[in-house]
Amino acid sequence: MSCATQLLRHSRKLRSAQNLLEVESVCSARYFSKDASTFIRRDDMPSLRPSRLLGKKESSFRLIPARTFKVPVNSASNIAHFRQPTGLGFNSARAASVRHFSSSDLPPHQPLGMPSLSPTMTEGNIARWLKKEGDKLSPGEVLCEVETDKATVEMECMEEGYLAKIIHGDGSKEIKVGEIIAIMVEDEADIPKFKDYQASSPAPAETKAPAPSEPAPPKKEESEPVKAPEPKPFKSEDASQKGDRIFASPLARKLAEDNKVPLSSLKGTGLDGRIVKADVEDYLASATKGAPVKDMAPSADLNYADLTVSQIRKITAARLLQSKQTIPHYYLTVDTRVDNLMKLRAELNALQEASGGKRISVNDLVIKAAALALRKVPQCNSSWMNDFIRQYHNVNINVAVQTDHGLFVPVVKDADKKGLSAIAEEVKVLAQKAKENSLKPQDYEGGTFTVSNLGGPFGIKQFCAIVNPPQCAILAVGSAEKRVIPGKGPDQFDFGSFMSVTLSCDHRVIDGAIGTEWLKAFKGYIESPQSMLL
Repeated sequence: MSCATQLLRHSRKLRSAQNLLEVESVCSARYFSKDASTFIRRDDMPSLRPSRLLGKKESSFRLIPARTFKVPVNSASNIAHFRQPTGLGFNSARAASVRHFSSSDLPPHQPLGMPSLSPTMTEGNIARWLKKEGDKLSPGEVLCEVETDKATVEMECMEEGYLAKIIHGDGSKEIKVGEIIAIMVEDEADIPKFKDYQASSPAPAETKAPAPSEPAPPKKEESEPVKAPEPKPFKSEDASQKGDRIFASPLARKLAEDNKVPLSSLKGTGLDGRIVKADVEDYLASATKGAPVKDMAPSADLNYADLTVSQIRKITAARLLQSKQTIPHYYLTVDTRVDNLMKLRAELNALQEASGGKRISVNDLVIKAAALALRKVPQCNSSWMNDFIRQYHNVNINVAVQTDHGLFVPVVKDADKKGLSAIAEEVKVLAQKAKENSLKPQDYEGGTFTVSNLGGPFGIKQFCAIVNPPQCAILAVGSAEKRVIPGKGPDQFDFGSFMSVTLSCDHRVIDGAIGTEWLKAFKGYIESPQSMLL
């Protein structure tokens, strides 16, 4: 019987803990290691009174939700059992905002972790801190600017306190989500105590799966990933195998065969360890990320400079590579006559100038035409979801914007329901935000179709764009040029301005006839632009 168990059974003070805590069915224990630390909410402290219960000021308690846990302290003998007190309403949301206590010299404090600021974010960079160590913090104040996989986002303070220590300073790169970036305290007098504070490495959290009585296996598990950065160690019995047979979905088998990936090197996450498409994609992503880049010695006559890759460019590169490797692209190109469009634009801009509104660009008219065509052919306003096709009822158009920070795709939501003046105003505001690197997640999330225009700004005649997953199509717009139009007679001819557009389609969602139908609808709106105003 351990020391903790004997103390719980034979101490009169602990037997009366239920009355002291004034809670139903509480099971409390004390850590017997001076290096141990516990977690407790500030507003629960008055009711616990640990100094009365165990007679020492450094004693503290831990409330753990649901089920009984074994918590190793420093050795196998120092194990305490905890059970959730009934009637406390304790949940994970409350557990996230806890104060850290320790019997060491550090006072109560709260670590601030790298937040997840977008659905696809796994790591981020600290662009700059707007607060410095020692500053007082209030709810809603901006702590720092975080560079995510989409844009630079402001991180706000959620509680009142003082910034005691900045762990990752300005320009820190590749910080994992959840990793501690700063320390906050409530008492200003506690700030100097964190001058030499260093955050513990998050690595031990990943190696705590083995039982405390078996210290040897964790060392083996730590050494294996070092030998093989790729997920090949997972080809054991739990890797979707029964005997010599490997169970995998047909799509996963096809994807693995196309990329020459042995199924025996994959760990299945599907039902009963079945290998699914996501397992193959994760393997390809990790292999691409971990593949060593061959360092070619430059020639003595070659001058060069190595440029730092931003977080946005890294994510853009990874997603474009994934798109080209996993989406079966095909392309449809059509020439549209834009004489009537240019005439209508001139008339509308005259009205806009008279009323003080923003000028309407050709790209604004293209966005409106694309949105109306999607409403007419909704099959192109969809996403491939492996087992089904999701067709969206909202028509949200992403607009590609090139900036010094990288490529951004802010979204114009419900573009089919907005007028040309509203679209023009919104596009200009979003483009300015993109150039200032100040887009918010709501400014670029939720798009169902993308328009990329290299014609007007750059004079590109025609190009093929890469589908932006999870969307199933993207429209590439070229420049308009004048051409001779032959007439019926030998001496009869006319001049007209034509613009080339290319629709890149995901063949899993859009068949060739459907893509052609969409382009026909789009061409109709461009060549008869008055119909967009109806």
